[in-house]
Amino acid sequence: MSFNEAVEVVGKVIDASGVTAIVLGALAAAVRAAGRLRSREPNNYRQFRQQLGRSILLGLELLVAADIIRTVAVTPTLTSVAVLAGIVVIRTFLSFSLELEITGRWPWQKQPPEATP
Repeated sequence: MSFNEAVEVVGKVIDASGVTAIVLGALAAAVRAAGRLRSREPNNYRQFRQQLGRSILLGLELLVAADIIRTVAVTPTLTSVAVLAGIVVIRTFLSFSLELEITGRWPWQKQPPEATP
């Protein structure tokens, strides 16, 4: 197996991991939401969205990593790097948007101090 083939396999494995993280995270969030719905817990929808968002964020990070590995190691042409840059910009925007939805603040904002009793 050549270096390029090995890198391509690693990229595909990381891609599959990203998709798996999203799918399993969505299923886990749905199962938890169903349990909270049966027990009539408050804020079910908000908690479901937060858990789903975290799964999507993890999956996006893995997918970006796979794209970077394959682009830089296998086909480092100007065109492929430009396409990668576009993909990273779009996924970064999605990640920031999801972070804002999940936590209510931008990733670079400090977390408010915990209230002490």
